[in-house]
Amino acid sequence: MTPQQFRQYAHQVADWMADYLENIEQYPVKAQVQPDQILEQLPDMPPSHAEDFDKIIADFNDLILPGITHWQHPSFFAYFPANSSPASVLAEMLTATLAAQCMLWDTSPAAAELEERMLDWLKQLTGLPQNLHGTLYDGASTATLSAILAAREKATGFAVNRHGFTANTAVLRVYTSAEAHSSVEKAAKMAGIGQENVVKIPVDAHFRLNPKLLAEAIAADIRQDYTPLCVVATLGTTGCTAIDPLEEIAQICNQYLVWLHVDAAYAGTALLLPEYRWMLKGIEQADSFVFNPHKWLFTNFDCSAFYVKDKETLLQTFSILPEYLKTENRNRVNNYSEWSPQLGRRFRALKLWFVLRSYGVQQLQEKIRHHINLAHSLSHQIKQHPFFEIAAPVTLNLVCFRLAPPRLQQQPDALNALNEQLLQRLNQSGKMYLSHTKLNGLYTLRMVTGQTNVEKKHVESAWKLIQTHATALLQGNDE
Repeated sequence: MTPQQFRQYAHQVADWMADYLENIEQYPVKAQVQPDQILEQLPDMPPSHAEDFDKIIADFNDLILPGITHWQHPSFFAYFPANSSPASVLAEMLTATLAAQCMLWDTSPAAAELEERMLDWLKQLTGLPQNLHGTLYDGASTATLSAILAAREKATGFAVNRHGFTANTAVLRVYTSAEAHSSVEKAAKMAGIGQENVVKIPVDAHFRLNPKLLAEAIAADIRQDYTPLCVVATLGTTGCTAIDPLEEIAQICNQYLVWLHVDAAYAGTALLLPEYRWMLKGIEQADSFVFNPHKWLFTNFDCSAFYVKDKETLLQTFSILPEYLKTENRNRVNNYSEWSPQLGRRFRALKLWFVLRSYGVQQLQEKIRHHINLAHSLSHQIKQHPFFEIAAPVTLNLVCFRLAPPRLQQQPDALNALNEQLLQRLNQSGKMYLSHTKLNGLYTLRMVTGQTNVEKKHVESAWKLIQTHATALLQGNDE
């Protein structure tokens, strides 16, 4: 492709992007295709000769777009959002054009220093302690793995890094809520600690980790000569955004000298609001913390902010310095590849810089408050309906609810099946997209009002559709 052709097609693609964002509500939210439907339309072999770019774009529209679930659709209420914004998209275009591999300061000084400044900005925005040291990761799962690896090395005097696990290595234990993200177990598996050594602490009536039971579990493990390694506290669990009592957990970790990692992957964005800083009480005792701007801070995936109190432990856990990575400025700068499992690194800080500057703190706060208010308004409406119930406290902008007609209240299996059917019907409509969880064994629908451009009209339309399908389902069951 010549520079002239690139310019022509770049304008064409930019126009497509603008049209897509402007008209996104014309698409079904969830891809309305069957397994293998896309695969069967794709050639078995790559082309032997160059193909016309117009044909490639046409195939993108005809073959690929029907199989895309539209995460930027304002009626996308499933999972947690993977938010974007025009400023972030434009930054991604520049990032892709620069195509910089930002593993070292020398390979892109601006990338390293902008990353350092953005992590400082985020600390100011969220109220995190200023003595934390931050870097940008691909996601919170990698951050949790890194925290557990650093905790492992600190607890073993870096012996596992040197020798691997031996017969003399103590049994290491990780503690987390029964509602914590699956990445905790995955990290324990990858770190060689073992899934069986992840102790899931029961939760209270609000689905928060029970500190008393945590302390008892740690004490019991010590009596069995296990080594308590790390506690992962969650601010905003995936299932229902429960907020673990951080201050009480921190006191226990301090008492037993256990690494405390705080997973605020989603809820961390709410810390931009002063009225939600109560979630951070006790954070000064945490060893590491993560939250994802790529979830609720309007920054394209991937962009995860990971902080540690003791950066030397993190560096010693990951740093390997072959001759080809040695640079004259190493002792004066941050080489962020030494802070993480990956050597290669994307220029993530650029899109964060664009987003924070294009919105400004005030507008960011307004949007986040708006999303939270939408959820609380929806929750109030659900509570008023005789056939629906709220399944968990609405702490942020996630509403957990279920269809629960009085005649099925004592039939949990039937209630689960009914709600699963309701979810399937809603998602198959193409007009909205929800996900589910199970709380106390009950199938529960999750609705997150966090998509960048979601407005009251989208939530009202969704609630109306939910009631319509619920009514049809109940009438069908009565026949």
